[in-house]
Amino acid sequence: MDLKNQILQMAMSAKEACPALSGLNSKQKNQALEQMARALLKQAGTILKENKKDLEQARKAGHPRAFLDRLLLTEKTLKEMAQGLLEVSQLPDPVGEVTGLWLRPNGLQVGRMRIPLGVIGFIYESRPNVTVDAAGLCLKSGNAVILKGGSEAIRSNLVLTKILQDCLIQEGIPPGAIQIIPTTDREATSELLKLEEYIDLVIPRGGEGLIRTVTAQARMPVLKHYKGVCHVFVDQGADLAMANQICLNAKVQRPGVCNAMETLLVHKDIAKSFLPGMVKLFRREGVEIRGCPATLKIIGQGKGIRAAAEEDWYEEYLDLIVAVRIVKNLKEAVAHIHQYGSQHTEAIVTQDYNRAREFLKSVDSSVVLVNASTRFNDGNQLGLGAEIGISTSKLHAFGPMGLNELTTTKFIVFGQGQVRS
Repeated sequence: MDLKNQILQMAMSAKEACPALSGLNSKQKNQALEQMARALLKQAGTILKENKKDLEQARKAGHPRAFLDRLLLTEKTLKEMAQGLLEVSQLPDPVGEVTGLWLRPNGLQVGRMRIPLGVIGFIYESRPNVTVDAAGLCLKSGNAVILKGGSEAIRSNLVLTKILQDCLIQEGIPPGAIQIIPTTDREATSELLKLEEYIDLVIPRGGEGLIRTVTAQARMPVLKHYKGVCHVFVDQGADLAMANQICLNAKVQRPGVCNAMETLLVHKDIAKSFLPGMVKLFRREGVEIRGCPATLKIIGQGKGIRAAAEEDWYEEYLDLIVAVRIVKNLKEAVAHIHQYGSQHTEAIVTQDYNRAREFLKSVDSSVVLVNASTRFNDGNQLGLGAEIGISTSKLHAFGPMGLNELTTTKFIVFGQGQVRS
C-alpha cells in the first residue's frame, strides 16, 4: 500500500472508531486506562531498550542536550507516565455532562451537553512520554487520535503505541482509537493534513518550525503555540529570597521546555539589591546572562555576561541563557511582555495585592502566576491529570489542554410536544 492510501486507511479507521468511543461509559474507559498503566510498567524493559536505540541515534546526529533530555525515558518517567494514566482515570468524565440547563417561556428546557471533538491528529517532536499522555486523554474524552511523532523517537513511539493498542483490544475497544503513523517520512504529515473529511482537529507540539509548517498546510482547525517566551517580573518590595527561588527554578529546573523563563524583568527600585545575588545564583548553575545597559551597569560584563541585543527579547532559548531587563514600573513590565511575549506564561513576584491583581488582569497569556514559577504551566501541575499541549490560540482553548478542552458542547432540548407556530 502506498503512503497516501496508508494514511487514508488510518484516518478512516479512526473515524469508524468514534461511535464506539462515544458509547463507552466511564467505567469502561477507566478500566482501559488502568490496564494501560499496568502494561507500561510490565513492559518497561522493552520500552527502555527501544528508547536507548533512539537516544544513540540522536547523539550520533549531534542533537543538543535539551533535545536528548526530552527524548530520554527512564524507569522513573515510565512510572510517571503510568501514574498520569491512573490520574486521568480518576478524573470526572466530561463526556455527557449537561451544563447550563434553562427553561424557555414555552416550556422547553434547553441545555448543553459535552461531546468529543472526534478524530484528533497529534503531531509532535521528541518526548515519547507525550505519546501516552495524548492517548490517555483522547481515550477518556472519547476522541480517536492519530499520532505522528518525530523520526528521533520512532522506536519508542511504536512500542508504546503497540502496548496501548493491545490494551484496547483486550478491553473490546477498536484499536483504530489510538494509532501512530509508522514511518518517518515527512510526506505522511502532509497527507494527514489534507484529510479534513476525517480529521476534526490537529494539534502540533514541538518547535516553532514544525508548528508553522502544520498551520500552513492543514485544511482543518489547528490548536497551537508557536513558542514559549516566558517572563518573570520581580516587583518593587518583593521578597528577594522568594524571588531568587522562583527565578532560579523557572530558568534552570528544566531549561529545554516551553514554560521555562526566558526573560527576567526587574523593577528599578530593587535592581541593585536583587540582581547581584540573583546573577551569582544563575552563574553557579551555568546560566549565561544577556543584560540591558542598566543591568550591565550593576553586574558588569565578563565571561557569561554580555549585552542583550534586540532579538534577545524575542528569543526562546530552550537553554541555560536568560535575558535580563530593568524596567521603571509594572506598566513598563507589562508593555514589554505584550511586545515581546508569546502569550504563553508570565509570573510576577510581589507583596502588593493591588499590583498582583493588575498584573493578572493586564497580561494576556494562557497562564499568569503570582509568586510562583512559570514551570507550573503544565496540565498535571494544574490538576488536569495530564495535557495534550498548551494552546496560545483562544479558539476554542487557551492554556493547557486537558479533558474538558478535548470536548465541545452541543445543544440539547427537552419538550412535552411543543411545536413552533
